[in-house]
Amino acid sequence: MVTKKDIMQFLSDSGVKRDDKVTVHASLRSVGEIENGADGLIDAMCQYLENGLLIIPTHTWDNVNRENPFYDVRTTVPCIGALARVASLRPDGVRSLHPTHSVTVFGNGAEEFVKGEELCGSPAPVGSCLSRLYEENGKVLLIGVGHERNTYLHAVDERLEIPDRLNPDGFIITIRDYNGREIKSPLFHTHFTKASDTCVSEYYPNYKEAFEYAGAVCYSKLGNALVYCCDARKMTDTVKKLWERADHDLCIGNAPVPKCYYTD
Repeated sequence: MVTKKDIMQFLSDSGVKRDDKVTVHASLRSVGEIENGADGLIDAMCQYLENGLLIIPTHTWDNVNRENPFYDVRTTVPCIGALARVASLRPDGVRSLHPTHSVTVFGNGAEEFVKGEELCGSPAPVGSCLSRLYEENGKVLLIGVGHERNTYLHAVDERLEIPDRLNPDGFIITIRDYNGREIKSPLFHTHFTKASDTCVSEYYPNYKEAFEYAGAVCYSKLGNALVYCCDARKMTDTVKKLWERADHDLCIGNAPVPKCYYTD
């Protein structure tokens, strides 16, 4: 069984500092049995990040959409797994008002960190919680999953204004806040890549070797799970370099990025 002590030691061994801002995507099944389950993982991480923030994505992009343009911060269920569902219901977390890519944040300053998310007109614009990991020197932990679940890379796409990443045909989403007040979003543009046969996130693993070369990711283990420990700023700077050299879209098919784009 993975205990609280194991989790805190894992964070220390992975180079996470007590005041870091850390986003976590996790397949709990891949870890194995965890003391007190998802709540135990969140409790241990919160205790370790005593001067930082724990940021759990609680995304709803699959059930808040053009056909159902409504998000209630109190009741809309995340669509991305057990950790997200547990985090979204905890009273010690603050869930953001982003209608499709909300996060639940734990720690001092959580309310300030999520402020303004209802003003987002796309999944991860500059200034949003995910995008701010760049300015905050944040970290992304991928526990038992790979870069195909690295939502932060959508924020990189938007920051760098990578072409063909957002649906030009927007729509309005109704957002209900903690007080039951309803707010209308700006014209909202979802992820969409005309040139790809699926969401480009499925091809974010194309960046894997470039990230390793740049020192943007190191690896660890938690229980039975392989963990990617990612530096948000280094990932962003690496992707920027790749796209400055690219002569084609790097994430519309399953193909490694050419080494010459990052080795000189």
